[in-house]
Amino acid sequence: MATLLFRKPKVDPIAEPRTAIIDIGSNSIRLVVYQGPARLPAILFNEKVMAGLGRGFAETGAIDAEALRVARIALARFAALAREMEVARLRTVATAAVRDATNGDVLLADARAMGLEVELLSGEQEALGAGLGVLSAIPHADGIVGDLGGGSLELVRVCGGEVHERASFPLGVLRLGALRSKGLRSFDRRVGSMIEQSGWTGKGTGLPLYLVGGSWRALARLDMHVTGYPLPVLHQYEMAPAAIIRNGRTLSHIAKGKLRAIPTLSSARVPTLGDANALLGVLLRHLGARTTIVSAFGLREGLLFGALSPEERALDPLIVAARDEGRRLGRFAEHGDLLDGWIAPLFAGEPPQIARLRHAACLLADVGWRANPEFRAERGVEIALHGNWVAIDAHGRALLAQALFTSLGGGTDASPLIPALATPTELKRATAWGLAMRLGQRMSGGLAGPLQRSRIDDDGAAVALTLAPGDGALYSEAVERRHKALANALGRQVALRG
Repeated sequence: MATLLFRKPKVDPIAEPRTAIIDIGSNSIRLVVYQGPARLPAILFNEKVMAGLGRGFAETGAIDAEALRVARIALARFAALAREMEVARLRTVATAAVRDATNGDVLLADARAMGLEVELLSGEQEALGAGLGVLSAIPHADGIVGDLGGGSLELVRVCGGEVHERASFPLGVLRLGALRSKGLRSFDRRVGSMIEQSGWTGKGTGLPLYLVGGSWRALARLDMHVTGYPLPVLHQYEMAPAAIIRNGRTLSHIAKGKLRAIPTLSSARVPTLGDANALLGVLLRHLGARTTIVSAFGLREGLLFGALSPEERALDPLIVAARDEGRRLGRFAEHGDLLDGWIAPLFAGEPPQIARLRHAACLLADVGWRANPEFRAERGVEIALHGNWVAIDAHGRALLAQALFTSLGGGTDASPLIPALATPTELKRATAWGLAMRLGQRMSGGLAGPLQRSRIDDDGAAVALTLAPGDGALYSEAVERRHKALANALGRQVALRG
């Protein structure tokens, strides 16, 4: 793995080092700077330039002069920004356009002159990175990853937390226009032939197709706009085959100006949306995939994930990120994990996939503390619904939001956006989490000792709070009110022991 080491960062010695990736793609060039837990570092900076290195490639086989000019400017800026941000480790990679162009070496030489050592990824490496990226954000993914770039399409089989078969095809979005110009039937035959010859026909039967790449994310944004979807979060957004057909109809008659007017849709992606949607429809048929699921993570995140130890890869990214967010925004770093352990006996029968959401809620229980008291509950909902989480779908976000809304004083009614994303029964469960969290925080004052010395149980008749000898003074009127609210929600009586 090629890396570039800058001077030793002049930053707080206890701060986590910054890492960065410059991704030279066929459509765009992007710099992303990360800092935080290795399993899921936060993004400090993210900028892309639509250089279009693969534009016109199908006709000439070379990167045109204007694209090279734009790329040079972008790379010079990104190298300078990485130095100014005191990035400790910078990795620069290039994919299909540079790999396949007859003059790709010109851009590589320009990058070297700027101090950037570029890794020229093969199609195999690109596919591996995309597969690892999806597994990083959706650890239990079981299906086919489709990474659509400007110059190529990578298909990757993922299951059991591992990357399996993978293949690369010259079907990048900037090449599709020439193929589609010969007609839909010809396009279908050509793509189908490539899939068949590579042995991928039917390989996705009954499985989801995980979508990676800016063009397919743009399609998801269009679908959200058309359907009025209430939560504009792309990661793990699902589009069934019927949605692909609907998007095709929309794109066939809507004016480009109207598409560009959609607030969340990048105007640079508009010209290639029809091609991307057409390819997606053909792929679904030939692979036999039953649905599509968008992944916000791809090659860049896969490169980071691939460098981790097996122990780090096994960590739950939602829990890692929630713990880090709680540490930064809360009062006491250890509070969330202790709070989850304290309320866990009340919810002992929950399956693991639900219990992890409760754990995440406890880790975030203090995130509204620094907000205006009148808006703490709303702050909790905002963080749950709109936070940059992975390994969680819209349903999970809704349960997280309800728990935080209740625990931060919003009451037992749901916030307006939440009921559209989860059932009343599920929200009732999340409300009980919130009430239990609220009780634990008030009784303990947010401190570790009182939680560690006490326990709470549901004996089938009462919610029993047991305090250690000498801790009776902690049971104030405010604590008693919260104790009763929790017991009422669970259909139990109140019991105080110790």
